[in-house]
Amino acid sequence: MILWRAALACLLAACLDAFAAASERERMLEAARREGKVVLYSTLTVNDARALGDAFERKYGVKVLPWRGGSDKIVQRLITESRSRRRDADVAEMNGPQMEILYREKLLAPFDSPVLADIPPAAIAPHRHYVADRLAFYVLAYNTNLVKPEEAPRTFEEVLQPKWRGQLALEPTDVVWFAAVVKSMGEQKGLDYFRRLAAMRPQMRSGHILVAELLAAGEIPIALNAYNNNVETLAKKGAPVAWRPLQPAFGRPSSIGIVAGAPHPNAARLFTEFVLSREGQQILKDLNRVPSSRAVESPLNRFDYQLIDPAITLDEWDKWSRLWSQLFLGGKEMKGEE
Repeated sequence: MILWRAALACLLAACLDAFAAASERERMLEAARREGKVVLYSTLTVNDARALGDAFERKYGVKVLPWRGGSDKIVQRLITESRSRRRDADVAEMNGPQMEILYREKLLAPFDSPVLADIPPAAIAPHRHYVADRLAFYVLAYNTNLVKPEEAPRTFEEVLQPKWRGQLALEPTDVVWFAAVVKSMGEQKGLDYFRRLAAMRPQMRSGHILVAELLAAGEIPIALNAYNNNVETLAKKGAPVAWRPLQPAFGRPSSIGIVAGAPHPNAARLFTEFVLSREGQQILKDLNRVPSSRAVESPLNRFDYQLIDPAITLDEWDKWSRLWSQLFLGGKEMKGEE
């Protein structure tokens, strides 16, 4: 009898919690519709932002007004607005390190939502003020006409085999990838690895899209730090290219968060949830982005990976850019990450 009453009490409590959550969400929806719009500052292309915005408006009747800029420009704009006591933006979506700057400047509101259940813990900032909504993974890519799949390196160590000397390419701006791999290997061991890699005289080719295109054209047999979505796009079009992650594998996140003091707070929360939901993540996947959510099936994120720590960019850039430049760029000065 006592157990039955306890079970009934737990069931009743669960029902009341579910009812309260449903009521709270309905109030948020009504408030968001009254607010009528959400202002988005993002690095997404105009077409990608429009695809998300149109789907959101069709579903909720709330307009999305995007402003596009580079990550650094978005940070500067938000800081300037804050210092002038203006609040124009509701949501920011951009490169992870710049989102961390906004957090450090106290320009982001804390965010929690049931949709986070489908987001890997590594994609959620420990302080829960922003969440990775899309990822770019660094992988080994190769031309399948020049390199047989069974011969392509499966480990970082195999890349150093003498037969690959003069066959490799590196994208020269990927300081954060270099730093993350070195730190994961152990700094001494990792730096020794990259010294041996530098001795193989890799080609330095600027631009991840260009690297993928050069691979497809057969001008580069192997690239060590390609973006897998760029390679996959060409492969689907019939290009002779393939990719595989080498462990440790790293991803570069783009993240989304609600601006502190947002003028349309309910619409901001609703839009952020939408982007991170199965529906929003499917839209990003269809746009050839790599979704962060486990609720959306994508071969582009189905492997073990870590996300690059924003502290590499914000607190350790001088050290790692200097080492990278000495190894691969002849000491040429590197600019900060965009």
